[in-house]
Amino acid sequence: MKKIFVGFLFFGATFGLKAQYGSLNDILTRLEERKGVNQHLESVNIDNKKFVFIKDETDHTERDFIVIKGNKVTYVEVFDDKATGETNSNVFSGDIVRNKKNIFSLRADMLENQKVPIPVTKTLLLTRQDDILYLIDINTRARWIDEESFSKAQKKSKAKK
Repeated sequence: MKKIFVGFLFFGATFGLKAQYGSLNDILTRLEERKGVNQHLESVNIDNKKFVFIKDETDHTERDFIVIKGNKVTYVEVFDDKATGETNSNVFSGDIVRNKKNIFSLRADMLENQKVPIPVTKTLLLTRQDDILYLIDINTRARWIDEESFSKAQKKSKAKK
């Protein structure tokens, strides 16, 4: 009798764990997406993509753009001064290299077609979350969103209203 009871208890526990495995697996997959771990994005083409980063400070708004064309990159900084309403921009150009683990090294050494002594460098991780592509700056954790994905998300939210 004891063996039968332990057997039923074992099979019941196994069945219960199997039912929870699906939800547990979904949670782990979501966490991996957030960290950028185990994503197979090697086949994602980022040629002719534009990534946007917007930072709102108390005295100014900073909008940064990364435009990738092949192994060439254009990095644009736009500063909007809130007090005066004045807009300033810097346009850098350079190159970008992608490794097998979806890490990009950006080096922009030309400021408006003139060589700069200290180039702008960024190390970025390509990740996808909720079907939106992001480049995450490894050093600052800043998230650069794919402009095309951002535009689609805005259109969907407007369509729901």
